[in-house]
Amino acid sequence: MAAQTQAPGQGEPRHGLRIFVAAVVLAIVADLLIWFVLGPHLPPGTMTSSAVENQRAIKLMAVMSAPVVVMVIVYFGYALVVWRHREGDDEDGPAIHGNTNIQTTWIVGTTVVVLGLAVYGTAALWTANGAGAGEGPAPIFNPSGAELTVAQQTAPWSPGQVLVVQVIGQQWRFTYRYPQFGFETTELVLPVGQEVQFNVTSLDVIHSFWAYQLGVKADANPGVNNVAYTTPNHTGGFTVRCDELCGIWHGAMYDYGKVMTVANFQSWAQQTEASQAAITKILPPYALVYDPTVIPQLGKILTSNGITGAPGYYYPTTDPVQP
Repeated sequence: MAAQTQAPGQGEPRHGLRIFVAAVVLAIVADLLIWFVLGPHLPPGTMTSSAVENQRAIKLMAVMSAPVVVMVIVYFGYALVVWRHREGDDEDGPAIHGNTNIQTTWIVGTTVVVLGLAVYGTAALWTANGAGAGEGPAPIFNPSGAELTVAQQTAPWSPGQVLVVQVIGQQWRFTYRYPQFGFETTELVLPVGQEVQFNVTSLDVIHSFWAYQLGVKADANPGVNNVAYTTPNHTGGFTVRCDELCGIWHGAMYDYGKVMTVANFQSWAQQTEASQAAITKILPPYALVYDPTVIPQLGKILTSNGITGAPGYYYPTTDPVQP
C-alpha cells in the first residue's frame, strides 16, 4: 500500500482564528477591568472638574490601548506554546512571505487608535474638559463665558461668582494673590463647588504650577499670564509642586492646599485679609504680570520688616535666598 503524503499545512488547526478569538475575549475582560475596577482609582482622582476629565482621558487611552497590548502578548504566548521546538522535530515550518490581511488589519487598527485619541484630545482642549491645562492669556474655551477684565477680577467675591487666584512663581516657592479680597498669601485655599480661575505667572525663571489632585497644570512664565480653570467637587487636601526645573532648590518647591466649604472659605478669607493688612499696603497694584526690576527694594522690605505672615521673598533681591 503506497504511503500517502500530506501537503504542507494540511490538517493544521486555524491558528489565526485561535489567536484572534483568544485576544478578543481577553481584551474585553481587560477593558472591563480597566474601566470599572482600576479606572476609579487612576490619578489624579475626582477632586475637581478638570481632574475628572484627566482621569477619564487616562481610562480611555488605557481601554483603547489594551487590545493592542493583549494581541501582542497572546500572539507571543501562543507561538511559544504551539510552535516551540520539540524533540526530534528539526524541520522549519513553511516560509511566510507576508499576509496581507494581517498586515492591513494591524495597520488600520493601530491607526484608528492613534487618530481617535488625537481627535478626542484636541476636542477636549477646546472645551471645559481641557480648562485645567493652562492655555495662555486667552484660552479658546472659557467656562463662564466672557473673559473677566482686571476690574472684574478685583471686584468683591461672593458665592456663585468666579474666584480668581493669581499664582506667582519665584525661586523657590509659590505665592497666591486673591485680588477679589486684596491679599496675598502662601496658602492656597479654595471653596468647594465654585469655579476658580488661576492666573499663573512668574517673577524670575520659568516654573510650572502643578496642583496634582486638582488636575491643573500651567507653566509660570515671566511676563506671561497663563490661565487655567477648574471647579472643586469635594473638600480635602491637595499637593502643589513646581514641574519645571527652575534651579538648585527646584525639588523643594512644593506646598499643600485645601478645598473647604464655602462658609469656611469665607471665614478663612476674612481672617487672612485682616492678618495680611500691613503687607497688602506695600504690595504693588494687582496686575496680570509683574516686573520685579521696577521696585527691586520691595523684596528686602518684606523680608526684613518683621511683618508676621509676610508671603516669603515676594520680589527677588540680589541676595541668594534659601528656603
